[in-house]
Amino acid sequence: MAKGIGTFIVSTPGVVGGRPRIDGTRVSVNTIVIWYKKGYNAEEIAEEFERVSLAQVYAALTYYHANQAEIEASLRAEEETHDRLMKEHYQRRESA
Repeated sequence: MAKGIGTFIVSTPGVVGGRPRIDGTRVSVNTIVIWYKKGYNAEEIAEEFERVSLAQVYAALTYYHANQAEIEASLRAEEETHDRLMKEHYQRRESA
C-alpha cells in the first residue's frame, strides 16, 4: 500500500516540545534541518539516524522548505534559549 507524504510528519503536544517531528520517532524536523545546513545530504542524514528512513528525511526536508519561515524562527528560538542557558550556567560557575 502506498504511503502518503502527509503521514510522515506529525506534531504532538508534549513530544519534542510540540515541534514537527518524524512520525514514530522523537527526531524533529529541526534536527534534520540542522544536519542539512551542516552540509549533509539526505542519504547521509538517514544513515546517522538508525530509525529514520530516507523517505522520512526527504519528508522532513520538504516540510522545512514548505514552512521555512516557521522552522527558521524555531531554530533561532532554540539557539537563543541555548545561548541564554549557557550564559547562566557560566555565570553561576563564576560566582561560586
